[in-house]
Amino acid sequence: LTAMGEPSMDPSISAADSTAQQDSLFSMMDVFLISLITGLFTYWFFFRKKKEEVPDLPKMQSVAAPVRDSSFIEKMKKTGRNIVVFYGSQTGTAEEFANRLSKDAHRYGLRGMAADPEEYDLSDLSRLSEIDKSLAVFCMATYGEGDPTDNAQDFYDWLQEADADLSGLRFAVFGLGNKTYEHFNAMGKYVDKRLEELGAQRIFELGLGDDDGNLEEDFITWREQFWPAVCEHFGVEATGEESSIRQYELVVHTDVNMNKVYTGEMGRLKSYENQKPPFDAKNPFLAQVTENRKLNEGGERHLMHLELDISNSKIRYESGDHVAVYPANDSSLVNQIGEILGTDLDTVMSLNNLDEESNKKHPFPCPTSYRTALTYYLDITNPPRTNVLYELAQYTTDSGEQERLRKMASSAAEGKALYLSWVVEARRNILAILQDMPSLRPPIDHLCELLPRLQARYYSIASSSKVHPNSIHICAVTVEYETKTGRVNKGVATNWLKNKVPAQNGSSSLVPMYVRKSQFRLPFKPSTPVIMIGPGTGIAPFIGFIQERAWLKQQGKEVGETVLYYGCRREHEDYLYREELARFQKEGVLTQLNVAFSRDQAEKVYVQHLLKKNKENVWKLINEGMAHIYVCGDARNMARDVQNAFYEIVSEFGNMSQPQAVDYVKKLMTKGRYSLDVWS
Repeated sequence: LTAMGEPSMDPSISAADSTAQQDSLFSMMDVFLISLITGLFTYWFFFRKKKEEVPDLPKMQSVAAPVRDSSFIEKMKKTGRNIVVFYGSQTGTAEEFANRLSKDAHRYGLRGMAADPEEYDLSDLSRLSEIDKSLAVFCMATYGEGDPTDNAQDFYDWLQEADADLSGLRFAVFGLGNKTYEHFNAMGKYVDKRLEELGAQRIFELGLGDDDGNLEEDFITWREQFWPAVCEHFGVEATGEESSIRQYELVVHTDVNMNKVYTGEMGRLKSYENQKPPFDAKNPFLAQVTENRKLNEGGERHLMHLELDISNSKIRYESGDHVAVYPANDSSLVNQIGEILGTDLDTVMSLNNLDEESNKKHPFPCPTSYRTALTYYLDITNPPRTNVLYELAQYTTDSGEQERLRKMASSAAEGKALYLSWVVEARRNILAILQDMPSLRPPIDHLCELLPRLQARYYSIASSSKVHPNSIHICAVTVEYETKTGRVNKGVATNWLKNKVPAQNGSSSLVPMYVRKSQFRLPFKPSTPVIMIGPGTGIAPFIGFIQERAWLKQQGKEVGETVLYYGCRREHEDYLYREELARFQKEGVLTQLNVAFSRDQAEKVYVQHLLKKNKENVWKLINEGMAHIYVCGDARNMARDVQNAFYEIVSEFGNMSQPQAVDYVKKLMTKGRYSLDVWS
């Protein structure tokens, strides 16, 4: 402060006067500054502080609180459970098996619970030994090319990284797979092996279910040996026969606000009226069908190309991804079930879980009507599993029909054979069973409890987002066949899609959908050659691949050889995307177009025959060009035959023995140079 006053001081003023003046100036400045500081502090205290206090309000803290209790151990202790059955499920079958095993437990004086691994912290497995007579069972499906299902991905990642000591854990695994796939039951095998490596004790051998054979029979056979092993291990005995225990109770709503009733939504109520991203399995986007055209010129089948508008959805996809659609059952099938059971299908009801501690409060979104449940939520077209037949048997008034149902649900060889012929091979769905057993008239609410959920259907996307950022294209063939009983069965999704009319208001043109990411990807470098093999609707992802390569070429990028091996029955009947492929070839994007017409000559010609015919060129692309190979379509025959053709080519031109050639191709798969997108 003194320094501030120095320049204004007059040298002629005496020392005393100068001191008095400085004292006066100091006291004035001091008062001014103290007042200013006090004022600023007061302002800060009363105004600023109030704003800062807002985040500390209790309601803000509750938002950040965990939405679920992630400890299955605490839940088991609280509810007196000692068996937990985890399921890795993509289509609902593994979840269904898990529920059946957890219900079985009561027969042995044990209590079970089915659990979704996505909802719990699986590192708690090391604490399961805290519970007496405890056991963890894993029903694990394998998805795609040896991958875990979506809900088991975190569990799989944890198993890979874990160094936990699971020495106190007792476990058993049942895997669900399909032998037509390269990596049969990879997830079940991995979980079984990895748990043992971490010190866990296997109390029963790994079960391997094969969906290409009879998955239900595989499960029953494993289950009937599994429980005696559990009894022996824990020193317990069966307390009685399998009995029917309802898991849900019926509540009929006579006076309900219809705005609170589900009408087909998968998750949030009114989510179809008020759409909010992000869109996924529990929150699908309602896409408008903008194009639906028949692709084939003749023949009995109906092959179609659909375009779904995803504008304003913020949905992103890559070539090779899958689009999942939620279909609806045929209204005539739903009405017939209602008529046979003498039910008012528009009754609004809820099925509430009798176990109040269960995470699964309802078997499907409730409250809803029986009509909505049978149309959007329940699978009424697939042959029912044996546990459904067992539970339904109590509702027959004819002793012969009851005995027949009970026999098919038994583990006896005769019963298994009868179930296989009368239900599986005859493709009898629930409606056909009700029609063929006139005394079987179950309450509709129990039937709704027993039927599995209607699942989303996956299709390989037939477009590139670089060319079509606001639409997703589907290529599909309608499924329709006559059964051994003379009935005509129709594929749920393909026949529902077939009837979607573009540019028509209302639900007739809307498709609930979401995108599932895939590993089926074009090479990172556009200059890398690609060999694509996709007969029939297996051409779908390759239309997207070729569109993308054309786009890259337009951007001035160097694009490598793009080779397609396509096959169909007849050139003038079911040659899909003929004009598009011809245009791509003319433009020089599609460098080779090899088409096998299997029925246009006496001897059948398939894509594998054309590969062998061009074997020298194929080997050159693989060996010198470092080409990536893509196979899409039928897993049961085509994919295997194509793979065998590559073994032959590699063996001949690489001068390798058969085992060496097999190893070479397997290594291409490991390196991501041989990719499969197949189904059976």
